[in-house]
Amino acid sequence: MTDNSTSSHGGALLTQCLAAQGVERVFCIPGESFLAALDGLYDADIDVIVARQEGGAAMMAEATGKLTGRPGIAFVTRGPGATNASAGVHIAFQDSTPMILFVGQVASDQRDREAFQEVDYRAMFGPLAKWVAEIDRADRIPEYVSHAFHIAQSGRPGPVVLALPEDVLSSAVSGQPAPEATLPSGAAAETDIAAVVERLSHAERPLVIVGGASWSAQAAIAMGEFATTMGLPVGASFRCQDFLDNRHANYVGDIGIGINPALAQRVRDADVVLALGARLGEMTTSGYTLLTPPVANQALIHIHADPSEIGRVYRPDMAVVGQPGPVVRQLHVAAKPRDGGDWLTQARADYEAWQKPQETPGTLKMEQVIGHLNAVLPDDAIVTNGAGNYTAWLHRYYRYRGWRTQLAPTSGSMGYGLPAAIAAKLQHPERDVICLAGDGCFQMVSQEFGTACEQGANIIVLISDNGMYGTIRMHQQRHYPGRPSGTKLKNPDFAAFARAYNGFGATVSSTAEFGPALADARASGLPAILHLKVDPAALSPKMRLEGH
Repeated sequence: MTDNSTSSHGGALLTQCLAAQGVERVFCIPGESFLAALDGLYDADIDVIVARQEGGAAMMAEATGKLTGRPGIAFVTRGPGATNASAGVHIAFQDSTPMILFVGQVASDQRDREAFQEVDYRAMFGPLAKWVAEIDRADRIPEYVSHAFHIAQSGRPGPVVLALPEDVLSSAVSGQPAPEATLPSGAAAETDIAAVVERLSHAERPLVIVGGASWSAQAAIAMGEFATTMGLPVGASFRCQDFLDNRHANYVGDIGIGINPALAQRVRDADVVLALGARLGEMTTSGYTLLTPPVANQALIHIHADPSEIGRVYRPDMAVVGQPGPVVRQLHVAAKPRDGGDWLTQARADYEAWQKPQETPGTLKMEQVIGHLNAVLPDDAIVTNGAGNYTAWLHRYYRYRGWRTQLAPTSGSMGYGLPAAIAAKLQHPERDVICLAGDGCFQMVSQEFGTACEQGANIIVLISDNGMYGTIRMHQQRHYPGRPSGTKLKNPDFAAFARAYNGFGATVSSTAEFGPALADARASGLPAILHLKVDPAALSPKMRLEGH
């Protein structure tokens, strides 16, 4: 006889609350500490993606938050599960991504005994999340979940961590989920918008730096039209290169690692800098040198969702509190015609010159690989990456053509590209999703390729294999020449690794082989790995390994 009764425990109520908030997918590593929540998910119309390690699950949730603008959801078990997942929480915090991590916890009657895998999550995640709490009563689950969704999405978005004691989840409860979160508009005061436009209209050498969270495809279009009307050159803060179509006449490049020297000088020479959503952190300011704290040489207009961020490092001449997505649409409406003149024309010319490939050593040249991706990928293709010197070719030469076609961690986390690609393909199965990874970066999360195969997520992973942790080797060459230490890697046959999962795998040793291999991978319909055997001498687009 089949039992069709509906569960009425805390885990069931929790999943009902997630459904009420519009959650369609969660990522997890199963654990005995939240069995009741897994039981609740059995009856829910929510897709459950089982990852291979908690860090991968959390990064998938973070990438989902980036793609949708709504909290990505992950479930992990207590202790080691939570510590593994912390990498994804840190990414969400630094990238201002809405995300909620649910962590199993020891039963409430065992707290403070150092029970098996017990951790004080408020202490552990306090510096990494917007809010950390532990649900101590099953009947308060709707309240806590509603609060979490409001906090994760309001102001400067970010991660929330909720701990779930076993006995709270398994206890009998009756209750109703709260309705979907009601969020502020994020718009700025109209007097502030008018003042910003007036200041820009009289600037001789203005420059806009876009970044932050709460953007959208509509906001990106409005940004382009606002820049056109007012003749403003627009640079992208670190790993925010898809905030404006790179083909737009007002786009002038990325202001991040490996910045175009001409663009760096243009930032220094600007008389007015509008930071629209960007925090102006270390990467975007080249170590706080393009703008000098606390009072920059340029007049600074800082628009940010979090009032505590304004003035944190730089004292602005004008400060506006508002989420950049709504604000840029306000600016577009209020814009006054202005001629960008030679300042804009030359800025764009500098970008175009920087796009011309600089030849690097070896038979397989990454600058040509990226050029081929530019030529064959559709405008809506999503490109992901983690951290490593291989990203320098991508950031310099790839042209992002649409909103949220770039998924990359501003926190600089290795291993991000593969989980992010899986999340992107699950969210947008109709789109091409390409992950770029270094040999070290990929092996941080290589097991998640199994998740892609299990889910039928036919991503394509391009692994740049130079047999080393290239970024650290580069820094060693700069600071301790001739003394490499701890940076060599012995790598597997990555193509065979893909085939072991019944995916597509191919080894590419020359530029001529790359195009056909990519075409075969796309045609296969399978999760794929292209093992790119690059010359170790090519440390970066501009730097060669010593002795070469």
